[in-house]
Amino acid sequence: MYSILDIDLDYFNLMPDAAHRLGQLLNWAACPVSMVVERHNHAFARWRKKWQGNGITPSHILHVDEHHDMMDQRKQTNIANFMFHAMRLWPQCRVHWLVQHPIDSPGMWLEDETWKSLRRRFSYGPNRPAWWPKPDIVSVCTSPEFVEPNLAAELMEVLSEFMADYHKGKNAEQGAPPVRYSAGLHSGR
Repeated sequence: MYSILDIDLDYFNLMPDAAHRLGQLLNWAACPVSMVVERHNHAFARWRKKWQGNGITPSHILHVDEHHDMMDQRKQTNIANFMFHAMRLWPQCRVHWLVQHPIDSPGMWLEDETWKSLRRRFSYGPNRPAWWPKPDIVSVCTSPEFVEPNLAAELMEVLSEFMADYHKGKNAEQGAPPVRYSAGLHSGR
């Protein structure tokens, strides 16, 4: 069983104490952040690349996002449809859309037969199912056009505590201070 924790920072837009909530989620994961991307469909491409060569398919995706990202069935993967593509590529994979206030449903956007075939593996709600497996990969989408800059900076500070060693080196190469992985939250949060 392989699981993905997929976080889009736009999920935290209207959330009080967003940084603390992100820290709680990452503490539950007990897994360093594996990748940070600006566009969600780029995370999907990296998931495929990571597992495709090994013949591994994820069994669960916890999709923490303001949007369900199943808004069309176009062949080209984009930020609005990449979760549809993930569910089609991995036909046994379950997806839980962690959302406080869903604005719509994938059933509104997908063809009836397509949604009928996917909906038994798709759930949503404000709480993570208690039985949901901890992730093997944590991906984060920054969605800069959907997240106010001050909130993004606050959330990125929390993320820096949970970055994988790969990102530490990459950040150091770019002149940024090294980050550390921590099982705890920032003090004072």
